[in-house]
Amino acid sequence: MGVTLAALRGALGLSPISGDEQIGDAEAAVRALPEFPAVDVRAAFTRLQAEALRPHLPGLRALLDGAQRALNHPQPEGALARWLAGVTGGEVTVRASWGDVVAHAGHAPDGAELTEVPLAFERRPVGTLQLRAAPGWADLAALIAELLRLARLQAAAAGAARRRVGERQFEALLSGDAAQLPPGEGFTVAALRLGGPPPRSARAREARTAQLDVLCSVGEGFFYRRGLTCMTAVRAQGDHDVSVWLWPAADPAGAAGLHEALLHATTAAFRLGVSRAHSGAAAAPDALREAAQALTLAPARGTATFTQPDPLRPLLDSPERAAHAADWQARLRAGDPDGKLAATLRAYLGHTGSLAALADDLNLHLNTLRYRLRRAEDLLGGGLNDPAFVARVYLAFAGSP
Repeated sequence: MGVTLAALRGALGLSPISGDEQIGDAEAAVRALPEFPAVDVRAAFTRLQAEALRPHLPGLRALLDGAQRALNHPQPEGALARWLAGVTGGEVTVRASWGDVVAHAGHAPDGAELTEVPLAFERRPVGTLQLRAAPGWADLAALIAELLRLARLQAAAAGAARRRVGERQFEALLSGDAAQLPPGEGFTVAALRLGGPPPRSARAREARTAQLDVLCSVGEGFFYRRGLTCMTAVRAQGDHDVSVWLWPAADPAGAAGLHEALLHATTAAFRLGVSRAHSGAAAAPDALREAAQALTLAPARGTATFTQPDPLRPLLDSPERAAHAADWQARLRAGDPDGKLAATLRAYLGHTGSLAALADDLNLHLNTLRYRLRRAEDLLGGGLNDPAFVARVYLAFAGSP
């Protein structure tokens, strides 16, 4: 059912030639006839392809009807995998964006070729289709990949609805509603923070929140595939927003599996902190604080588990610290109405490298960074080379360790 160069020339009204050179696709046709308008060549190629397929259209329709029925199955990914494996006589694997196998069917024949098709939506990966089959089935895999992409998006939409419910349950649990606890003995909380300083503009904050919500969905999908109830939300923690998950503590590999899923899902810099196992609704805020403390100890794209209480926690939670923070923040705000000095000071407190590196992180000239720090020192009445002054600045602006 291929298109030959001779047939293509005939369809364009050009002088005939002998031979049966095959033209693989419309772009190859354009390259074969560079002197002819590309739009006309593509149209002629498509017309010849349709003519060649016309006798086979009833069978093609019946074939694709089977794929459409699989898409409408209650578990469409598995149904489509079984359909494709049955049609090709090969082995089909569908993976989620975090690497988990979500559907598998068939067996690879001897001499099978591997076809791998990424599944993406708005340039965001949602999964992968792998087909191991006899040569010649790659085009069908690419066609069915579009249906599988739709199936993955359906699963993502269902996951988003579950996350909205889980987010409300999480907030209720943090308020002490024990009825929101998932089944099982106790629970564990994990918190993820993306790298870099907190975004300042509304657009940047919106983009950061959307990125965190995507990672929430990855974790929610990871636990859902294991039959576990997981609550997840994007919450403010100090000066940063974080992705948060809560799952039954009975799953011993939950934290390691969640971390692995996140590594597969994103190339962004992040740190993941995990709490100890807790029980009772009253412990939910403590578990969240433990996870937030642990992530400050995690390496880049790594994870850390809470091991011991933070000795600064009682001080940071005290009314005296809150009064001190309100006083010093008001003093700085008097000369910093747009909040640039406060944001710079917070970034400085959380930075461990050189001022030049911090300036790069903040997209500032080094002299601008130095000016802002000096201006903050003037407004607060101290010097950042004085440890006692730095301690007071930390208590006023860091918010959490």
